[in-house]
Amino acid sequence: MAKVLVVDDDQSLRLLYRKELADDGHEVTTVPSGKEALESISQGRPDVVVLDIKMEEMDGLAVLDEIMKVDKTIPVILNTAYSTFKSDFTTWSAEAYVVKSSDLSELKRTIAEVTASS
Repeated sequence: MAKVLVVDDDQSLRLLYRKELADDGHEVTTVPSGKEALESISQGRPDVVVLDIKMEEMDGLAVLDEIMKVDKTIPVILNTAYSTFKSDFTTWSAEAYVVKSSDLSELKRTIAEVTASS
């Protein structure tokens, strides 16, 4: 299965994603900030990054930009509660865009699709 890096400032969501994705067989690393995400990527390339947009200090779009500067081949799934960002052209460099939900089936399906094609 895939090495998944989850970047979200909500601790409850990080715990939920870690459990759910690990139960599906993924190797999951979670971090609460963009800065820590970039540090984690520099220590080892994940197969996919699940990235929140609305975060303190460094928002997800800035993190996405930095990831693309480091390695354009890392697939990034933007995972946010705000569907309005879909029309923002800066999101277009992401592999996919998933609106947060208590049902993680769309996120899990997107992770499977993205990692199967990379």
